Amino acid sequence: METTPINNENTAPKKKFSFTGMVFDVVSIFTSALVIIALLFTFCIRFVGVDGRSMMPTLNHGDWLLVSAINNEIDVGDIVISTQPNSFNEPLVKRVIAKGGQTVDIDFITGAVYVDGQKLDEPYRMELTHTSEGVSFPLTVPEGTLFLMGDNRNDSTDSRSTLVGCVDERYILGVVMFRLAPDFTKID
Repeated sequence: METTPINNENTAPKKKFSFTGMVFDVVSIFTSALVIIALLFTFCIRFVGVDGRSMMPTLNHGDWLLVSAINNEIDVGDIVISTQPNSFNEPLVKRVIAKGGQTVDIDFITGAVYVDGQKLDEPYRMELTHTSEGVSFPLTVPEGTLFLMGDNRNDSTDSRSTLVGCVDERYILGVVMFRLAPDFTKID
């Protein structure tokens, strides 16, 4: 009995090189990547630049921030980006001092800030709080809003001012997670 050797090259189906198929694959991958990136930057993270001195020494003019747009829970002490309409027509970068239902009082003579009768320990602030901006204290923060202040207290227009006031939580773009430039720093 004679056997014929099997030639695998002849039995395997040959794939044709298709330039249009390759172009379609590349375009498909590129489009999918763009959609994923767009969704990520729309719903999860944002990049925001700091404009001004109100958050010194924590943040400086020209810093770039990575902001988590998924803000399930905003805590006192977080640095947030507020997009609530204001007299400046621009987003504000500020620190959360109190949440809805809490009472804020500021002694402008000693520079101390109190929340619910407790003096805040504020190692992040540049100087004591001596500048009043028009809001009367003590102030109970309305539910669903935040009382925000800059770390550079005497060079910050914030919730102490009638130009800003308490910020509706729905206008919080996100919580600052990292400073990206000029150096990479986690923000606590």
